[in-house]
Amino acid sequence: MAQDVSTDGINWTKTLWIGAVIMLLAIVSLPTLIILIPGMLPTGVARICDRTEQRYATLCVGGLNLCGVFPYLTKLWTDDHSITAAADVISDLFALLVMYSAAGFGCLMFLAIPPVVSTFLTVLAQRRVTILRATQELIVDDWGPEVATVDEEMSAEDTMPSA
Repeated sequence: MAQDVSTDGINWTKTLWIGAVIMLLAIVSLPTLIILIPGMLPTGVARICDRTEQRYATLCVGGLNLCGVFPYLTKLWTDDHSITAAADVISDLFALLVMYSAAGFGCLMFLAIPPVVSTFLTVLAQRRVTILRATQELIVDDWGPEVATVDEEMSAEDTMPSA
């Protein structure tokens, strides 16, 4: 298996594959490319701005941006697959508004969902701590307060590596 040639954080193998796909689309399906390039611009901007390794912003913006572009691509593919029809779609402000609004909604989701999930997980963790403390109190009631104290000598012996 060939290794990826990477210089300054750029994966040249992946970049060449993307370029090859774009060239193939330009040769085979130019009208589709005429809609995809301006329609998917927010995804390109998100890719450039997203410096994280996981690229969650790019995935979120890109997925919803593609959802906004796809209805116009299917209309192009099913009706008249010509450069004139593609130019009509791109020159329609409502179509561009739909494409870019979908990408904007993806950006809003990327910004809004993580704090909501974090808050939810914090509430779940606090609830779990409350349940564990209640269980601990029941155990102390049954077994006595000795089970709740930590013996200094016992702790030191447990942390020492065995020979």
